[in-house]
Amino acid sequence: MLSIDLSGKRALVAGVADDAGFGFAIAKALAEAGATVCIGTWPPALNIFLNLIERGKIDESRKLSSGKLMEFEKIYPMDAAFDSLADMPEELRQNKRYKDAGDVSVEGVAQRMRSDFGDGSLDILVPSLANAPEVKKPLLETSRRGYLEAVSVSAYSLVSMIARLG
Repeated sequence: MLSIDLSGKRALVAGVADDAGFGFAIAKALAEAGATVCIGTWPPALNIFLNLIERGKIDESRKLSSGKLMEFEKIYPMDAAFDSLADMPEELRQNKRYKDAGDVSVEGVAQRMRSDFGDGSLDILVPSLANAPEVKKPLLETSRRGYLEAVSVSAYSLVSMIARLG
């Protein structure tokens, strides 16, 4: 593995909800390099992910080469399909997985990070988003609409995050 020293750097990896995806692997590589890692997790998956951590179900995956477990400095509920809270439909804001999470939009996470750490405190931003209503379907069963929605959230969220967190 390439040796990079990221000590003293803070990263946000958006799109981590378990230990199986690229986002988790990137977060772990950043932690191995010494970075402090925050993550953004899709609100419907947040409690499941927190339970996996709390119950030790992903401890083996979190184990760093030092033997320590990777820790997340903050875990933010984040739905990168929405640039601001005003973009989110009211019925979604009232959904049980969203209503107590606060502003889960990209702007909301940016404001929380500024509040938690101050301006200019983010050094690394990794969008690792691949969520849409049809994301679990086999590829050949994905509709054009479902595909375009997934690409839109995954690709445009990078622009939105850089504009608000960069």
